[in-house]
Amino acid sequence: MSGTGYQTLLDCRRRSRYLRQHGFTTDQIAVILALDHPATPLRLYRYATGLTATQTVDAFHRLAETNGAGLRESRLYDYENWPRTGRRPSIFTLRLLARIYDTYPVRLLPVDALATYMKRDQHSIRFLECTDSSGDTPIR
Repeated sequence: MSGTGYQTLLDCRRRSRYLRQHGFTTDQIAVILALDHPATPLRLYRYATGLTATQTVDAFHRLAETNGAGLRESRLYDYENWPRTGRRPSIFTLRLLARIYDTYPVRLLPVDALATYMKRDQHSIRFLECTDSSGDTPIR
């Protein structure tokens, strides 16, 4: 992780802890962080939860029950940079990341990015929940 990116993550972790202690949700924290950090919602949610890319990828693999083939850090960064650059995350990926970040998949996308998905997929993204099969949320 680059020095600037790591310093940003540390700052966001500190602010997230403080805001959580005062009853803010992950969704609210991501909105607050967006005021100071020009990043995509997907990256802001990772910052709001205080996770590094490695921690996020590890959590993703636990949820997907894979051994590393499901997501790499470089691909996570591609997703976090989309739609300006990078790659568009699949619905499956959005769903798992939403579970990790304790939010809904639609909140991980820039507003206008939802339109890049097929109509039936847009509906799924809007209404998928972030709970696991037992109803627990989030999963880290």
